[in-house]
Amino acid sequence: MEGAGAYGGGKAGGAFDPINFVQRPQVILRAVCWLFSIIVFGCISSQGWQPVDKKMTCLYNGDANACNYGVGISVIAFLASMGFLVGEYMFEQMSSVKTRKHYVLADLGFSGFWAFLYFVGFWYLTNQWGKSNDPPNGIGVSNVQAAIAFSFFSIFSWAGSAFFAFQRFRQGSDAAFASNFEADNMQTNYPSYPGGPDVEQHYQEPPFATGPNARGPPDFQAPAY
Repeated sequence: MEGAGAYGGGKAGGAFDPINFVQRPQVILRAVCWLFSIIVFGCISSQGWQPVDKKMTCLYNGDANACNYGVGISVIAFLASMGFLVGEYMFEQMSSVKTRKHYVLADLGFSGFWAFLYFVGFWYLTNQWGKSNDPPNGIGVSNVQAAIAFSFFSIFSWAGSAFFAFQRFRQGSDAAFASNFEADNMQTNYPSYPGGPDVEQHYQEPPFATGPNARGPPDFQAPAY
């Protein structure tokens, strides 16, 4: 079947093994990314905003963009992690090599980009929190600090996902190259040489081998009367 074993996946159409599925490094990292995203946007949404002078103010130095940035990338990461978990389940069922290739490239591009966004978010939140005044009674301090910490952890979880996607892409590229190379070798025919083994001849007969203009004696015997 087309696509069987391509890009590091099993044979398409095979039986689903839930134990093997949850033990895959890609699935484990996706679950970790999903969990970290919940923690980040949950911490910021719950206590990242506090009332100051009857107005809700972001605890990251009063910068609403900092709170919105942390929540925004984490909500998208939450949805994307769920999508990629479904994609991992469907990966074994993809019979087309092109479909698997597109999925792996999407995984590689998105994971690498989101690792970069979390890197930016970590420094952004850290910088703004360093400039902030302590909130009254310390309310929300643990939440905003946890959001910073798990933004840092998310850098490595998404970078790890990108690394595994890159490994899959290399496996698929190497397999495609090897298949094409073997096919080219199988289609290459070489003429045999005198004294060599008996192989099928792939050259044409020389001109004037037969007929009235033949250069040598004809290859037949005259009938005896």
